[in-house]
Amino acid sequence: MFTGIIEELGKVSGIEQQQDAIRLTISCSKVLSDLKRGDSISCSGTCLTAIEIDGTSFTADVMLETLRRSSLSEVQVGDVINLERAMNHDTRFGGHIVQGHVDGVGEFLSREKSDNWDWVKVSIPQDLMKYVVMKGSITIDGISLTVNEVGEDHIALSLIPETLEVTTLGYKKPGDKVNVEADVLAKHIERLMQAK
Repeated sequence: MFTGIIEELGKVSGIEQQQDAIRLTISCSKVLSDLKRGDSISCSGTCLTAIEIDGTSFTADVMLETLRRSSLSEVQVGDVINLERAMNHDTRFGGHIVQGHVDGVGEFLSREKSDNWDWVKVSIPQDLMKYVVMKGSITIDGISLTVNEVGEDHIALSLIPETLEVTTLGYKKPGDKVNVEADVLAKHIERLMQAK
C-alpha cells in the first residue's frame, strides 16, 4: 500500500522483452536506500516487485495484466517515472490510500499555466468516472491528487509547484497517457451496495 506522495523520479534504463511480460530496469537513488528484494514499489502508479537491486537501479517484472491495464505497455528506455516505496509503520500518511492497482489509462489533455500553479485536464475512462467526486481523491501516475473539476469524461486538477517539480506531471503534454487508480473506498462502497 502507498500514499501517493512521490519520493523520486526514476529513469527507465533497460527493458527486456519476454513472451508475455517485460522486465524493467529503473535507475534511481533515494528509493534504493532501504529497498530489498521482494519489496513493493510504485512505478508511476503500478505496484511492482523489486527483484534485483544494485547501487544505481532496481529491476522489476511487469506481467501481462499490468501491461494491459497501464501505460507501462508503451514505456521506452529513457522515460521518467514516479517512484514511491510501500508504506511502513512510521510513514506519514500525506496522501490517500493508494494500492498501486491501476484501473485504466487516461490521457493528459491540457495545461494552463499560472504564476504559481498549473491547471490541468485529464481524460478518465468512462467506466471510472462514477468513482470521481469533486474534492475527492484520485491517483494519476501514482500521485495522490484532489479533483477540482468533474466533467463528462475528464477531471481538472490544480497542481502546486512541489507537484510540478517532483513528479512527471510537471512536463506531461497533451496526448500523453497516464495511469488512473480510482479511490478504493468508492469501489468498496459500490460493491457493498450491490450486495444488498
